[in-house]
Amino acid sequence: MRPMHRILLLTIALFLCSLPAVHAQALMAQTQVPGYYRMQLGQFEITALYDGAIQLDTKLLHNAKPADLDRLLARMFVGNPAMQTAVNAYLINTGDHLVLVDAGAAKLLGPNLGYIPDNLKAAGYDLAQVDTVIITHLHGDHIGGLRDGQGKPLFPQATVWVPQRDHDYWLSEQIAAAAPEKAQPAFKRVRDIAAPYLASGQWKTFAEGTVLVPGIKAVKAYGHTPGHTAYAVESAGQKLLIWGDLVHAHAVQFAQPDVSIEFDVDQKQAVATRKAIMAEMAASQSLVAGMHLPFPGIGHVRAEGKGSYAWVPIEFAPMPSAEKR
Repeated sequence: MRPMHRILLLTIALFLCSLPAVHAQALMAQTQVPGYYRMQLGQFEITALYDGAIQLDTKLLHNAKPADLDRLLARMFVGNPAMQTAVNAYLINTGDHLVLVDAGAAKLLGPNLGYIPDNLKAAGYDLAQVDTVIITHLHGDHIGGLRDGQGKPLFPQATVWVPQRDHDYWLSEQIAAAAPEKAQPAFKRVRDIAAPYLASGQWKTFAEGTVLVPGIKAVKAYGHTPGHTAYAVESAGQKLLIWGDLVHAHAVQFAQPDVSIEFDVDQKQAVATRKAIMAEMAASQSLVAGMHLPFPGIGHVRAEGKGSYAWVPIEFAPMPSAEKR
């Protein structure tokens, strides 16, 4: 080959190597999709909102034999000893009211929570549009999101409805003073979060059986806290029970409802409540939603023999067209 030809071929090769690849590798997104899921319930629009996830130590579970615990967690491919637990809230647009059930944790329990405001906005709403906030109970992962990082109310236009029994327990200075030292911060946290809403008159209490807005009724679910409350939502004959913290460990507590968790203020009552509500939901085949069920936390309870149940999550589905509503 002549020297000139060699030079020409080398020049062409260098040129081709300098060209960008036609099929360049795509960069990884390294982000998750916005955490909301929407469904229709009669004339109501329900939007599940994801606040994030926390890792709970399985040692927090009571009344479970270690071998049973290992088997149940492994069966559902749930981590052990740290099991992931979602924190959910639910936004209900009734047409007349925009109701938020629970407000999430903000950053009270670490950086992996506190995303309800972002996901509410991603779902097409503004915080100022929420006119009613309904609280299942006064634990920090349900009320932390009522205020921003500066301690100011996040829902300036909303009435905040709280179960009377939980209000009387968590805001009592006498009960707080008598509580163990490790529990003192929890009582103070409730007082601090409630303070601006109490000062503005937006903090209201209610008794069991109260209809908070048309179509949303308070249902007692005591045990996890003294006033822990579920909410029966009904529109056009369709029903959904938002049951709050009835379940923290879905892989275990459906199969063995006797298993309680350290956070239950009244362990015995919490177990009795869980058994009663699971039996009722399995019999009625009604939809349920839970704050610590895998997001979006909506589905059915199926009976699996005497005193044992299974969780059946809903399938992802499109929203019905306006003509079909």
